[in-house]
Amino acid sequence: MEIEKFSYDNKIVKNFAYATIIWGITGMLVGLTIATQLAWPDFYNDYLPISWLSFGRLRPLHTNAVIFAFVGNGIFMGVYYSLQRLLKARMWSDKLSNINFWGWQFIILCAVITLPLGYTTSKEYAELEWWIDILITLLWVVFGLNMFMTILNRRVKHMYVAIWFYIATFVTVAILHIFNSFELPVSFMKSYSWYAGVQDALVQWWYGHNAVAFFLTTPYLGLMYYFVPKAANRPVYSYRLSIIHFWALIFLYIWAGPHHLLYTSLPDWAQTLGVVFSVMLIAPSWGGMLNGLLTLRGAWDRVRDDVTLKFMVVALTAYGMVTFEGPLLALKSVNTLSHFTDWTIAHVHVGGLGWNGMFTFGMLYWLFPKMFKTKLYSKKLANQHFWIATLGIILYAIPMYIAGFVQGLMWQDFNADGTLVNGEFLDTVTALKPYFMLRSLGGLLFITGTCMMFYNLIKTAKSGKLVENEEAEAVNMRDAVEKVNEKHFWHRAVEKRPVRFFVLVLIVVGIGGAVEIIPTMIVKSNIPTIEQVKPYTALELEGRDLYIREGCVGCHSQMIRPLRFETKRYGEYSKSGEFVYDHPFLWGSKRTGPDLAREGGKRNNKWHYEHLIRPKDISPGSLMPAYPWMNEDELDLSLLEKKIKAMQTLGVPYPVGFEMEAKAKAEKQAMRIAKNIAKDLYDNLPDAEKKNFDVEAKTNELKTKEIVALIAYLQRLGTDIQVEEDEIE
Repeated sequence: MEIEKFSYDNKIVKNFAYATIIWGITGMLVGLTIATQLAWPDFYNDYLPISWLSFGRLRPLHTNAVIFAFVGNGIFMGVYYSLQRLLKARMWSDKLSNINFWGWQFIILCAVITLPLGYTTSKEYAELEWWIDILITLLWVVFGLNMFMTILNRRVKHMYVAIWFYIATFVTVAILHIFNSFELPVSFMKSYSWYAGVQDALVQWWYGHNAVAFFLTTPYLGLMYYFVPKAANRPVYSYRLSIIHFWALIFLYIWAGPHHLLYTSLPDWAQTLGVVFSVMLIAPSWGGMLNGLLTLRGAWDRVRDDVTLKFMVVALTAYGMVTFEGPLLALKSVNTLSHFTDWTIAHVHVGGLGWNGMFTFGMLYWLFPKMFKTKLYSKKLANQHFWIATLGIILYAIPMYIAGFVQGLMWQDFNADGTLVNGEFLDTVTALKPYFMLRSLGGLLFITGTCMMFYNLIKTAKSGKLVENEEAEAVNMRDAVEKVNEKHFWHRAVEKRPVRFFVLVLIVVGIGGAVEIIPTMIVKSNIPTIEQVKPYTALELEGRDLYIREGCVGCHSQMIRPLRFETKRYGEYSKSGEFVYDHPFLWGSKRTGPDLAREGGKRNNKWHYEHLIRPKDISPGSLMPAYPWMNEDELDLSLLEKKIKAMQTLGVPYPVGFEMEAKAKAEKQAMRIAKNIAKDLYDNLPDAEKKNFDVEAKTNELKTKEIVALIAYLQRLGTDIQVEEDEIE
């Protein structure tokens, strides 16, 4: 057979590499900012009460920047480099490669602009608005088309294990993103989730957990199967173990999402499935970790001297830790303690910083000398980066684990007479401040190491020259005929048929999703309705949208679990029928503040008004950001008619013609609340100051402000279902 000459495209790899580093530093800086907001909230409330800088708006920017900008670009960097070499073929289309690169950066830029401005769907890891979701879909198709056409035009017969994981990533992320992103647009910057309540929660965490599984895990396992053997200069430990690892992992992972919703209003059968499959996940997860670590057998002496291998060993160790901890957290007994606490924050950051971060750094240190045909500028600096980053992870994770344990145990602590020891939720928050400060230090160290790496790699690039089109040659073996008597393991037949492989992956990952999602969508008895539960008023709907805009769901849950310490603190546990008109659901996943499911009527309007503007004055020691702009900004009701129509389309039973009356009704309710606040403000003034306070003028000032709509929503929460205290006991 003739030897064919071709070239690899290194320019696209270089572009994604720089994007990975730049967006990584950006995402980490945003993360450090919100960490310091919890550690030193008074500084931000007193000196930086800026809407786009508030915790609720920056948190989704941090998660999106780290997941989709840092890790996302890292995935593309590693895939574009390894795929070409594994297939002995240049990427099918340079044009599609560049569209993939620039399109992805544009999407990230859209997120950077829209999220701090409050344009969000509030669904975790899926906060971007509908038109950006469409762009993501189109760019994902571009990436998939380029990848599959390259596979079809390969010069090798069998697809290596790394490519299996790339295919599974593309297929599953596409399914998850499309199904979770069904939204009904109201305007260019506003939409409502097609699903409501329990259904929305199940679809979201089917997506949310598997975004971790198939965006943060499976592509990086594929990269592990390529870069670890390359860096160690040794073959992968076990081919057969990689087969078991791959198929078991992609089959089991898709079922595990409901473990994020234990003890919630989700049907018990779905919760149980999530627990069972989460526990089983430890086997394939550790199989993959061991396959990576055992690839280094006989090469451990090199780990001391090779900085790339150091990063990769720590990454694999972190992967092993989080994949042991994940099934542990899925056990109901453990979840009772861990859910809504900082334990979960520690868990995800060991994965994000340890697994994805450290492996990405290892890839970058390996790639730059290869692409620029030179030596690494400073091995000493790289080693310093390794130890600083490792220390940063430790200083981040350990305080957050402790904070999670402290938090969970304080919530559950009872006196001998059956009363809560920490009756005031705020007591369980102020106890965590030292751990938040240590977490900030750990994050600062990790960012410092990343900046050191950036400098090191820039100097490396400058000392060499990028080989944009790396010349290569190979014999085209794709259509080579195998000998009749040549025996192969059965899986070999699948490896050389990419279309068949694609279909098998689609079937395997589709089974779990179909079994969990379809019954919840079509079996009405799974989500019984409650007669007393009515749609939100027009003003309450606007207030709910403001609650979403400000990211309040990032700190406040609206889900009281049927656990003694929760019902004692908050009231009657939440029922699935309470959320049938919630587009989207707002159950939350973290309590930095108390649960709000039964908040309505607990405090008067004046308390909420002052608490939103000056939280630390009303609740000394509070970590809550101040929202002074909501007392200044005019309430925009221009989209109210369209919002009501959208809700009617989604099945919310507003009366026919209500959309025409909605604005007037909203203004009338706003007037009542504003008048009530103004009167209470007047009544609480010293007698000497009352003569200078005009109740009517204050009412007219307040009735058009955003803060009144938010208060209307907060006062509605939980009031549809009134339960007597003796029933709660």
